[in-house]
Amino acid sequence: MRNILVTKDNFTFINEDVCNQTKLEDIIKNNHIDYVFHLAANTDLWESMKNPDIEHEYTFMTTKSLMNAMRNQGVHDMFFASTSAIYGEQTGDGFREEDKLFPISYYGAAKMASEAYIYAFAYMNNINVLIYRFSNIIGGSMTHGVIRDFILRLQKTSDHLDVKGNGYQTKPYLHVTELIDAILMFPGTTKGIEIYNVGATTCSNVRFIANAVVNEMGLTGIPINYEERENGWKGDVAHYEYNIDRIKAKGWNWKQNSDEAVLRTVHELVEELRDSNKERQLNSQL
Repeated sequence: MRNILVTKDNFTFINEDVCNQTKLEDIIKNNHIDYVFHLAANTDLWESMKNPDIEHEYTFMTTKSLMNAMRNQGVHDMFFASTSAIYGEQTGDGFREEDKLFPISYYGAAKMASEAYIYAFAYMNNINVLIYRFSNIIGGSMTHGVIRDFILRLQKTSDHLDVKGNGYQTKPYLHVTELIDAILMFPGTTKGIEIYNVGATTCSNVRFIANAVVNEMGLTGIPINYEERENGWKGDVAHYEYNIDRIKAKGWNWKQNSDEAVLRTVHELVEELRDSNKERQLNSQL
């Protein structure tokens, strides 16, 4: 809840379980909702690696509950946040929307299952669906991900940094503000189902990220220890690129490349850490 920024007077925050279909239908009915942005999903991939049921409950079942609620309440327009994880470890010139889907993580599988469920509901109930398959989205106040993990590790032990994998894992990173711009471009104009990859077409590797974090925290020169294995963990897609020709043709393109988005996010997160440390110091003095 701390990441919700209210900028409009007509905003209402409701703290409710999306899997509670009855409550969800009441919310849709009582607030006269005619367009749904569905971004609810599990964000702690480490936990779901140990317990796949987490993805079933929080990533797929949220979709099932929402689609049934929309059907019963006559809502015919929605946005769904999907992911690059549904493509898996395919190689080529960059993932395209028409590529086959071979997820290798529980999260990717749950998102793919959600897409399939949405396709059927859209067809059977005349629902218009805009689907974005996000690349790695980063930015201030993020709650998970490699940048945040490095910062937290160095906060605990600042004399070295241990990194999972060999550090050459390479992925496209997009700042969350650019994603929001993309999301707000098309709602209400979709007919049927439209699917777009959304992300940068440039990439950053883990070694660049590690050095960026170390430097921003004023720890330049400390040892950074890498493993020999390529993947950071089982289910991690070590390398991928994104093809965004389809959404570029609609008028959207990234402004900051992947490295720039990483540097911006590192600065934002380290500043948040410094601010929280100052707040704790002040509170301890009261």
